[in-house]
Amino acid sequence: MAETEDDRTLTLVRTLDALRDKIYRCWTEGPLLLQCFTPAPWKTIEADVDVRPGGSSRIVMQSPEGETYPNPGIYLDVVPNERLVFTDAFTSTWEPSAKPFIVADIQLEDAGDGRTNYTAIVRHWTVEDRERHKKMGFHDGWNKAADQLETVAKTL
Repeated sequence: MAETEDDRTLTLVRTLDALRDKIYRCWTEGPLLLQCFTPAPWKTIEADVDVRPGGSSRIVMQSPEGETYPNPGIYLDVVPNERLVFTDAFTSTWEPSAKPFIVADIQLEDAGDGRTNYTAIVRHWTVEDRERHKKMGFHDGWNKAADQLETVAKTL
């Protein structure tokens, strides 16, 4: 399931103490995404999702200073409780975005005892984009978001 990082890929592999169907719900239901998508102290203030291949998403993040960052995209692959692949390369109805940054591949696998192997593979268009994402704090941020995801999923 996991993939090694290359010059354009960043990967996070964790085992979360929550069932994969609950983790999947957190990734696919707007009200739950609001609680766990963005690592604190950032916030997710909008999460409109149409979770199906070709379906659009619009997630708006807010910095601690109050600046907002809209993130439109589409879903490329959806396998309930197993996999979500989405990108910002397109906006709604397959319209190309101004500057594609990532394709994210979220993989969920039963780890037994109510736990889930969670893998987030994030591919970037360029080496420079990967380096920028890494410097933005990819590993720290995605780990914090995974902690939040686990916490929310355990309440469902």
